[in-house]
Amino acid sequence: MEKKFTGQMKTRLLELKEEIFRHLAAENEEFKRILHDEDPKDLGDIATDDIDKKMLEALGSQDQKRLNQIETALYQIELGKYGKCVTCGNKIPEGRLEAIPYALMCLDCKTREERRNR
Repeated sequence: MEKKFTGQMKTRLLELKEEIFRHLAAENEEFKRILHDEDPKDLGDIATDDIDKKMLEALGSQDQKRLNQIETALYQIELGKYGKCVTCGNKIPEGRLEAIPYALMCLDCKTREERRNR
């Protein structure tokens, strides 16, 4: 994969990652406001794992999945393997990576995976 293209994709991946974190921070601020509106004695009753669960819910399962894929794609760049399908090893077309910079599979493998998961 061309270094210039990989560099552009790395920049886009980092921007997408930052966007997810900004979204979480916005949700986190809302979460903090909700906590500050509660009576202090009620806060003592809130379990830590309940707070963690709410934080994860604020991020949302789609954002969690996308963040994991972004992290994996960034790691693939670090390893020099970005743009290769993690399933079959074939090159992922640049057009697909431009549309989905965190794509980890070629279209054929992704289609097969989606069919299996139905």
